[in-house]
Amino acid sequence: MRMVATATLALMACIFFATRGAEAVHPFWGFVHAFSEAAMVGGLADWFAVTALFRKPLGLPIPHTAIIPENKDRIADTMAAFLQSNFLIPSVVARRMGAMNIAGNVGSMLAEGQKGALGSRVGAGAAELFAQILESLDPDRLGTQVRTGLKTQFDRLEIAPLLGRMLDSMMADRRHLPLIDSFVKWGGLTLEDNEQLLRDMIQQRANALLRFTGLDVRIANSVLDGLYRLLAEVLVDQEHPLRAKAQEGLEQLANDLQHDPEFQAKVEGWKRELLDNPAVAEWWQGVWERMRHGMIRLAREPDALSKGMVGEALAEAGAALRDDPQMQRQINRFARRTAVGVTTRYGEQIVRLVSETVKRWDASTITSRIENAVGRDLQFIRINGTLVGGLVGVAIHTLDKIL
Repeated sequence: MRMVATATLALMACIFFATRGAEAVHPFWGFVHAFSEAAMVGGLADWFAVTALFRKPLGLPIPHTAIIPENKDRIADTMAAFLQSNFLIPSVVARRMGAMNIAGNVGSMLAEGQKGALGSRVGAGAAELFAQILESLDPDRLGTQVRTGLKTQFDRLEIAPLLGRMLDSMMADRRHLPLIDSFVKWGGLTLEDNEQLLRDMIQQRANALLRFTGLDVRIANSVLDGLYRLLAEVLVDQEHPLRAKAQEGLEQLANDLQHDPEFQAKVEGWKRELLDNPAVAEWWQGVWERMRHGMIRLAREPDALSKGMVGEALAEAGAALRDDPQMQRQINRFARRTAVGVTTRYGEQIVRLVSETVKRWDASTITSRIENAVGRDLQFIRINGTLVGGLVGVAIHTLDKIL
């Protein structure tokens, strides 16, 4: 575009010199000559204005030229102030985040991940960048920061209603039945592993007569056989009364989690005690380190995300998140509070980072970056200046002839 603008100016100069004295041949050439003369003036004026933004025209030390490189520090401070006053404001961030359905979008992405969305080149590049960031950060410090941030957010999150809705959803889809089966099987295995302990307890509580006659052993065998038979019946019979009791207990638990303020307060208390427990902090450090290495490995093996059990689990989680408005509201609220918290705590540091980064650029770097971003449009200004100047020249020439 710079070449086109310069060629337009050169063309006007050629026409100007070619039409000198041609008005004597025909009045029309006077208008052409006036157009080219004024076009040169307009084109040169706009060339000077555009060039003066980025450098000194012809290298001459003309005042108020090379505006951008000479004022890059002030531009950096202005950009930072503009960013802070218009974007990094908690109210602005909260309003923007409130209009975004992050949870729904993430759910859709995970649910449709099997269709190749996670295998694109952009996704692979982002995954590699994510892996490099995780490797470069201090694991202990990062784990501590993540733990602190999660603790703060979980402390604000009302977990009881969320657990209640999840339990309701599980029971509505009958996904709790395998859980009951697993619990019954676990009870049978526990009973088998502790069978001798139960025999000893029964025999110790039997009186001397029962032990003398050997009835204590028969009683212990009867008790254990009855327990084994009961667990087997519960496991096989889907309509067993104990299953109904378990179903009733789960329904009551889900209802209390969502609607009983006293029980909700107890759950919140248990949550806070758990979060404040030092053992949980140590456990989390180990979990985080395994998660970090796992995320690095998965980021560098993107196919693993879309294949096998991991892909199916992510797809199911994404579909559940995509189709559950209440869960979306909870997660979106969590994300909004996190973003507002980051803005409140680190807004000034982000702004300072922008300002200091721009200030560290040398004059040629900032000039080339801005010129590459808007230079094409600036060359159109030169072309428009040439044409508009020519039209003004024709108008002036016409007015001169009329007068």
